[in-house]
Amino acid sequence: MERPDAIIFDLDGVLVDSEPMSLASLAAEMRAVGVADATSDHVRAQYLGVSLPTVKKDVAEYLGAPCPDDFEENYLNRLYAAYDGGLRRIDEMVAALDRFQAEGIATCIASGGSLPRIRRTLAFARLTERFGDRIFSGEDVARGKPAPDLVLHAAMSIGVAPSRCLVIEDSPHGVEGARAAGMRAVGFTGGSHLETIREQQAQTLRNAGAEAVFRDAADVQSLVLAAAAA
Repeated sequence: MERPDAIIFDLDGVLVDSEPMSLASLAAEMRAVGVADATSDHVRAQYLGVSLPTVKKDVAEYLGAPCPDDFEENYLNRLYAAYDGGLRRIDEMVAALDRFQAEGIATCIASGGSLPRIRRTLAFARLTERFGDRIFSGEDVARGKPAPDLVLHAAMSIGVAPSRCLVIEDSPHGVEGARAAGMRAVGFTGGSHLETIREQQAQTLRNAGAEAVFRDAADVQSLVLAAAAA
């Protein structure tokens, strides 16, 4: 691998172990509005890496009526209450982030969530200062993942050519978006939401176009730094 000039991080399931809370909160709110078969496993299979507007569209189709106006607010209230119980950083990935920044590699976040939610998550995880204004959300573009719009917007905003970017993702939608943008992608399966399907998810990420998949963030760091030394 050639050293990238920029590394674009997904947030949930990559830097913070928030996916179990997010999936459970989303499933609970879907059930509350009438999607009776919504479980965390179902939501993980259908919506990992998918933007909330897409979820709301599917809820409306299921209900045969508009998605309730307070769906997003109620979902986020559930999620933030779960955060209060303890949001865990993925410390080895945060250590890799720090090393990449020390090596002079540009870094940013590109997450399909809303900007307020991203900022709230970063604040809970004490990661805000590491990114400053280099935070890009699904609200910034017309099409969310797996379209390439978000990562292309991120690359343009930080002034790095897409071909010089590496994206770290836990979802196939994110990997597909990176590859469609002409970027390299590495899959990460270290989040606890993938505990029971790690090998299956690793293959799914490879099939989506990830050039490598790692459970251990230290291996991601080693891959990038070995390229930097070559």
